[in-house]
Amino acid sequence: MNLYFRFALLFLWRIGHCKRIDFLGTSKINYRVLPLDCDINLHLTNSRYPAFMDLARTYLIAEIGLMKQFLKNKWLPIVNAAEFTYIRDIKPFEKFTIETKIVGWDEKYFYIEHRIVTARGLHCIAHVRGVFICRGKQVPIETLIEAAGYTGDMPELPAEVVKWKQFLQLKKECNT
Repeated sequence: MNLYFRFALLFLWRIGHCKRIDFLGTSKINYRVLPLDCDINLHLTNSRYPAFMDLARTYLIAEIGLMKQFLKNKWLPIVNAAEFTYIRDIKPFEKFTIETKIVGWDEKYFYIEHRIVTARGLHCIAHVRGVFICRGKQVPIETLIEAAGYTGDMPELPAEVVKWKQFLQLKKECNT
């Protein structure tokens, strides 16, 4: 993570004042593109998107009420795979919102969707697949869901995530 000041601000201020959302609800956090976030093309550089999404996932954990559990149990989030679709650029000093939500899970991974939007519309959509570990072992999906107090059904994964999962499996099979 290369946004240490924003990470510190997130922990010192925003997490303590965040609203509570449902486990499958959409978390929204706002940022502004600063000059050091830009590349030579004078727009938000592609390498910043995943870093901002790290912050957004941390905020999601807080909004669904799991931050105390994560800190107490020393659960650590690990990204296994990510895919990005960039639609249009974000200019310097432009405000943007990252909308983050859990779109589903399987026996091993959580699947999270990020949408980055401004007043001009959608700029990027990304999907992240990840796990949570504790002392080198994966925290079972059921443990996390139970800790969040979620008792509903497992949502059906969006079609694009199903296809992405299949693609990731194919990559694994072709490269082992």
